[in-house]
Amino acid sequence: MSYLLRVRVPDRPGALGALASALGAVEADIVSLDVVARLGSYAVDDILVELPLGRMADALVTAAQSVGAQVDSVRRYAGGADLHRDLDLLDAVVGDPDRSLQTLVDVLPGVFRADWALLVDGDDVIHASSAAPDAPADDGVSALVPCQRARCVDGEAWLPVQWRDSTVALAPVGRADRVVALGRVGGPPVLETEVLRLAHLALLASAVADGHHSPA
Repeated sequence: MSYLLRVRVPDRPGALGALASALGAVEADIVSLDVVARLGSYAVDDILVELPLGRMADALVTAAQSVGAQVDSVRRYAGGADLHRDLDLLDAVVGDPDRSLQTLVDVLPGVFRADWALLVDGDDVIHASSAAPDAPADDGVSALVPCQRARCVDGEAWLPVQWRDSTVALAPVGRADRVVALGRVGGPPVLETEVLRLAHLALLASAVADGHHSPA
């Protein structure tokens, strides 16, 4: 089974290696590791691991804590280890300019180890990732646009009940009335560094889409 851990690791030599060894000792196979942020004396890492059947997720928490790491969250993860790096996303976007914005939405959940993404243009949801909730009602869409800057928002007002524990981040896609929403169900929260990455990727995707369709 796959699990995604968000951990705070002391930012000192050997700390990450000690964590990897501790996870290995409980038979966790590390599939990928992304450094999300560096905050003061520690680094925030997202670690995707595979556990053998019968091994409980609690073992991951105990292992991390045994070497001084703090576990912010641990959850089942069904997204696999597909595209999860920014450059991979940009390659996909540039590779098919006609579908650059759709590709952005499809790939963003994997990049951020999130669960879903939506693209809103004006009053309409024009594309959604495969696991996204149903399109919000009109009053829900109005809560998303206009978006002048990337930020986290409260999804309580417009998400279906079963999705309301989502952490939601928004970013304008080239203009304030075209917005991408990214949701992570059950945490961990979207950090400011992730919001900045989302804004940057949305801007680059919009440049590809709008540049491709602009008159020569």
